[in-house]
Amino acid sequence: MFDRYIICEHDFRNVVSAGEVVGFQLRTRLPYYRGLGLSMVEDIAILIDGQPIPREALSLTVHGNTYALSEMETEYVDRWEFGEEAVLIARFPGGLAAGLHKVDLTHTLRISYLPFLSIGSDTKVLALAD
Repeated sequence: MFDRYIICEHDFRNVVSAGEVVGFQLRTRLPYYRGLGLSMVEDIAILIDGQPIPREALSLTVHGNTYALSEMETEYVDRWEFGEEAVLIARFPGGLAAGLHKVDLTHTLRISYLPFLSIGSDTKVLALAD
C-alpha cells in the first residue's frame, strides 16, 4: 500500500561502537495506513547489494526503544505508528563501503482483521558517505 515510502533516503550510514564499525543502519517506515503493535510485525528482511542479512543480525529502534526482531514477537505494549520512522540496525562487522548500495527491504505484517499476511517491499539505491 505504501511500499515506496518504506525505505527513507536519509541517515543511511555505518554504525560505530567503541571506535569500531559494527554494522550499518537505515531508516524505515511501516507500509500500512495505521499504526501496529510491534508483535504484529512478523518479519523484516533486508538485502544489501543482493546479499541477505540474517534476521538474528537485525534490530529495530522505535521512538528510542530498541528490539531484536525476536523480541518484537512478544512486545504487546509498544507500537509503531503510521508515518513514524524507525531505525533498522544490521550487525555487519566492518560495515559497508562508501558509495552506492542497492537496498531491498521487505516487511511482513499480521493485520488482525485480514486472513492473510500483508507484505510490503521497497527497493532503493542509497549513498553511504565516507
